[in-house]
Amino acid sequence: MRIATWNINSIRSRIDRVEAFLERHSIDVLALQETKARPDQIPTMGIEARGYEVASVGYDQWNGVALVSRVGLSDVQVGFDGMPTFKDVAEARALSADCGGVRVTSVYVPNGRKPDDPHYAYKLEWLAALQKAATAWHDGPSAMVGDWNVCPYDEDCFDPKQFVGKTHLTPAERDAFFAIEKDFKDVVRPYVPGPEAYTYFDYYRQRFERNRGLRIDFVLGSPAFASRVTNAFVDLDERNPAIGTGAPSDHAPVIVDLSD
Repeated sequence: MRIATWNINSIRSRIDRVEAFLERHSIDVLALQETKARPDQIPTMGIEARGYEVASVGYDQWNGVALVSRVGLSDVQVGFDGMPTFKDVAEARALSADCGGVRVTSVYVPNGRKPDDPHYAYKLEWLAALQKAATAWHDGPSAMVGDWNVCPYDEDCFDPKQFVGKTHLTPAERDAFFAIEKDFKDVVRPYVPGPEAYTYFDYYRQRFERNRGLRIDFVLGSPAFASRVTNAFVDLDERNPAIGTGAPSDHAPVIVDLSD
């Protein structure tokens, strides 16, 4: 089985890229984040014509997550037990389903904005709640995949000094990530170490062309999932503005292969 995760940064703007990506890499399950669309706004015809099912959640032009699968899509859950709200509003940041015998959760962790912003406290609360909810998935083959908006290590950032006093590299965010990683292993890092694993490149000042990125997109797998991983890689071609049709997302997809 081949599973991928990709912050698409507007699926309506990049549906052609999604369809081409599914075919080029023969993806079985694709988790998407930042779809920026309600389910009725997502153009699924081309995906479904290729034999995939689609589940999604989105409420407006912000956030939004989806799962695309050709190996089954059942027991779909929007959010997770105990998922916090922000200012009493539920955001479209998590979606789970059984896909080919694997419980896959597409997650889009809150950005946090600034360490003194209420959104930062929400981010930490959200991660703590996810850790608690994930205990229900730990014993079987399961993976939480997506945009975590955290750089766990300094090597995951092109220049940590630029992030002093900012989010993504703070000790509290890292501790929240590591708390989840105690039970769900980062299955990509062993295959793609260091700067080769950057998954996000701001559009600003040619960050991609200068390899000034962040590694914030992860696949965290339960022991039963991690034991089946045979390979993993980041498809940097999908972030390359010189390749493909139309403007790319600012994120590159992460792909993981599983044995049967």
